[in-house]
Amino acid sequence: MTAFQLPKPITREEARRIFLSTAPTYQGVAGLIRKCYILSQDGKTAGGIYLWNSRAEAEALYTESWRVFVREKYGTDPSVTYFDTPVVVDNLTHQILSNE
Repeated sequence: MTAFQLPKPITREEARRIFLSTAPTYQGVAGLIRKCYILSQDGKTAGGIYLWNSRAEAEALYTESWRVFVREKYGTDPSVTYFDTPVVVDNLTHQILSNE
């Protein structure tokens, strides 16, 4: 998960416009299964929840140049928190996914 405190709150529509402008950047990224952009209800925190094949593939994205990109786009430094995902319920494919 990535998160960053915005210098000033943004509306859902502003967030949607910004997120759509960066979404193509994440298409075809090796190891990235899905990214969900997030915005807090008060518009002060934005970020993303990512589902990766592996932590190594995630770390390959979260480089200093990625941090500079976020800093320039949103005016703040991002934080990255890693969580393990032993089981995923996917209601689109009607599957329960797990790796051993």
